[in-house]
Amino acid sequence: MRRPRPRTVLGCLIDAISLGAFLLGLSWWRVARCRVLAHDQVEQLPKRRVALVLGCSPVLRDGSPNWFFNNRMDAAAELWKSGKVEYLLVSGDNRFRNYDEPTEMKKALVARGIPAAKVVCDFAGITTLDSVVRAKAVFDQESVTIVSQRFHNERAIYLARAFGIDAVGYNAADVPVSSAPRTYLREVLSRQRAWLDANILRRQPRHLGPHVAIADQPPV
Repeated sequence: MRRPRPRTVLGCLIDAISLGAFLLGLSWWRVARCRVLAHDQVEQLPKRRVALVLGCSPVLRDGSPNWFFNNRMDAAAELWKSGKVEYLLVSGDNRFRNYDEPTEMKKALVARGIPAAKVVCDFAGITTLDSVVRAKAVFDQESVTIVSQRFHNERAIYLARAFGIDAVGYNAADVPVSSAPRTYLREVLSRQRAWLDANILRRQPRHLGPHVAIADQPPV
């Protein structure tokens, strides 16, 4: 059997790199188009029954505060107090012992003056796609206001609309790139994954389950 000539292998490598670069650029552009739906001012937002607040860890690995988390909680509390939404659906991961994003989000919002009855927890928001699709498939919301940082809102809105959800975003304050370079670098690949999930794979959440009515929750 003849071995591939070096020039042939090199040509295939160049083609693969070119295709990867094209898909990265395409996915970034498609997601970035949702920027016009991610707003910095509460006054720019339509009224919605529910805001979907996307989760992350409240602290970093070294135990210091995670300002992505704190800024999202500030934005979610401000949004609710403005009267633009009635409920906050906090969605995050709690797969591991002693790690429960939704419960920490609810505690933080209650500490900011939001009634516990107005905060609903989604404990299976493992990824952004899981959170946005479950908002419709499990919590019966056809339209939501998503709360996160702008770059994350753009991707979440893109996914939500790809799965038939009328979504807009309210932008929490960003964190400097120098403080979280890995997060911003990871976003490049996350946007490509979002494009693939929406257009090629049509990936579904890891967990669905019975419908959950959003209504006043018992205080905790």
